[in-house]
Amino acid sequence: MSVTVEHIVRAMNKHYPASFAEDWDRVGLVVGDLAAPVKLIGFAVDPCEATVNEAIERGADMLITHHPLFLRGTSSVATDSAKGSWVHKLIKNDCALFAAHTNADAAADGSAVALADLLGVEDQRPLQPHSDFPQIGIGRVGTLPMTMSVLELAERVKAKIPDVPAGITIGGDPARIVKTVAVSPGSGDSFLKRVGEVGADVYITADLRHHPATDHLWSGGCALIGTTHFASEWPVLPNLQRRIEQECDVQTYVSTIITDPWEIRL
Repeated sequence: MSVTVEHIVRAMNKHYPASFAEDWDRVGLVVGDLAAPVKLIGFAVDPCEATVNEAIERGADMLITHHPLFLRGTSSVATDSAKGSWVHKLIKNDCALFAAHTNADAAADGSAVALADLLGVEDQRPLQPHSDFPQIGIGRVGTLPMTMSVLELAERVKAKIPDVPAGITIGGDPARIVKTVAVSPGSGDSFLKRVGEVGADVYITADLRHHPATDHLWSGGCALIGTTHFASEWPVLPNLQRRIEQECDVQTYVSTIITDPWEIRL
């Protein structure tokens, strides 16, 4: 029996149910015919011109992205907008689009787990447990198997995630010894208070704003390791890929296109 878009949607919803998503999020099938056959699936962080073109050029029948195409809704998919033109291109080339965002963040093998696993974090637990599913949640906190400095951990982070021009930033004492680590890929400054409550020695996240970060550090908070949003979330893609390959007889690829907005650092 051939695999269809509906089979892939069911498999994704099984492991990353929409009920795990935040109320403001927009996840699930964005473009596609449920009855259409699927032989090749691509995985990417962002649904954008580069990843859509890549999917079409590679002959993919479906593109699964971490970020939704229309997070804040839309009233038009006309081709006079960038996103509208991508929708038309996907439809014309029989390529479905599916998004797994905060539901994939919260899952047992989601974005925080993926990053924490890459860094060797042990005894993991949710940083912010889900209100309805306390065994899962946003972010992870755990311990390193051996102590190291903030700088050494930052160097490990840099080696494990995509190399982007914006690089890695460190806030606080780079020589501080780390045992307990908190991670929250993507925008994470809303959890700065929480990382203090769980006793983290360092917090790894992205999109840190000036005032929340400085207030945190000046108040004696833990050290900070800053990445870009794209780079911190890319590690979840191989986990999504493995889930689909285990569930369905399809070919897959993980996009290595850098879709971080920052292209040059002077």
